[in-house]
Amino acid sequence: MTGNSASGAQPGIVAGRPAPVGRRLLAALYDAPALLTLFVIGTAVLVLGNRGAPLDASALSLSLHRACLVGLWIAYYCVGWTRFGQTLGMRVWGIRLVRLDGARVRWSQALLRLASGVIAWLPLALGVVAACWDPERRAWHDRWSRTRVLG
Repeated sequence: MTGNSASGAQPGIVAGRPAPVGRRLLAALYDAPALLTLFVIGTAVLVLGNRGAPLDASALSLSLHRACLVGLWIAYYCVGWTRFGQTLGMRVWGIRLVRLDGARVRWSQALLRLASGVIAWLPLALGVVAACWDPERRAWHDRWSRTRVLG
């Protein structure tokens, strides 16, 4: 779907109501317990794989545990965004992620959005709060990944 020049929309950008920043932040808050649950399950699987013995403090064990947690974090967001257009928190708050043309987000965009989201959150969430002043309500990671959150 393309924009309509008569309505003032930019060509190539799908029409839709941008999600309010407050709902976006609440969705992120709802995602935290889901991620924590995944991390606990992932750690339990690693412990079971270690025949029930606790994970030791060796560099290999710590690296494996951290890689598992990062993999679960990536999977949670990227699968949600590419397959369903939303994470659990986004679903609860009735918002969804799309490309600028309204189509489903690609894996490359999801990975870029996730990585740049870290940058947007790190400096006191300035890149996220910037959506409050953006005319399209897009945060830094939305712009960099060429995505929009609608709701």
